[in-house]
Amino acid sequence: MEAVASMVGEKPVVIFSKSTCCLSHSMKSLIRSFGANATVYELDEISNGDQIENELIQMGCQPSVPAVFIGQRLIGGSKRIMSLHVRNELVPLLKDAKAIWI
Repeated sequence: MEAVASMVGEKPVVIFSKSTCCLSHSMKSLIRSFGANATVYELDEISNGDQIENELIQMGCQPSVPAVFIGQRLIGGSKRIMSLHVRNELVPLLKDAKAIWI
C-alpha cells in the first residue's frame, strides 16, 4: 500500500484510471465538472501500473479502476462516486478536501 499512499500524498483528489476505461473517463469528467483539478494516474501508461493495480485490489477496489481518493481517503469506484453525486454528497467531500472552493 506504500506506493498508493505516496502517490495520493497531500493531493486533494487522485483518480487511478486506465486510458481505455469508459467508467474512468466518466469519473474524471464528473470530478472536473465541479472545477476540481484531480491528479490522474493512468495505470496502463505508467511503469509500475501493475503494482499499483494490485495494491488497489488489496485495498478493496473491485474493479481496480476507477479508484477515487478525496482528501487522501479512498472513496471508491464509479458506483460509490455516482451514489454520492446523486445524494448531493460529492461536492461537500470535494469542498472539505479543498479541491473546490465554491
